[in-house]
Amino acid sequence: MDVARVRVATPPAPGRLFLKRFIIAATAASIAASPASAVAPPSITGRWATDDGKAIVDIYACGAKLCGKVHKLLIKQPAGGQRDERNPDKAKRTRHVSGLQIYWDLAADGNAWKGQGYSPEDGRYYKAQLTPKGNKMSMKGCVSVFCKTVTWTKMG
Repeated sequence: MDVARVRVATPPAPGRLFLKRFIIAATAASIAASPASAVAPPSITGRWATDDGKAIVDIYACGAKLCGKVHKLLIKQPAGGQRDERNPDKAKRTRHVSGLQIYWDLAADGNAWKGQGYSPEDGRYYKAQLTPKGNKMSMKGCVSVFCKTVTWTKMG
């Protein structure tokens, strides 16, 4: 008759078990705290002049995120004001561009604000990334894989 040998594991010493649990707890706590301690990008709320000098855009809080609208057009406008003539939705082509919301759902993401945008100049909707640097802000808009970046200047 064969007798099987059973190996019994000895439990770790009490001090060692405490140290192991402490390290696991400390690691879990530091991982959980990492996103909360991440630095948010600087605020972009306020009034911005577009790169081409055609408009002034207001960026403002709307709920927990940020939005943007055309505050004022600085170009000569047709009688009755500039309309959203290139909008893909024909029902929206009579809207005035002044006062038109062109950014929404802007949320902090790393060193930038990301959300959605609309350009009344070409009637396209795009993914927007606004990155502030002092009194300047680079605004990157992407449709599919095609992107364009412009720089706006903070006013007053």
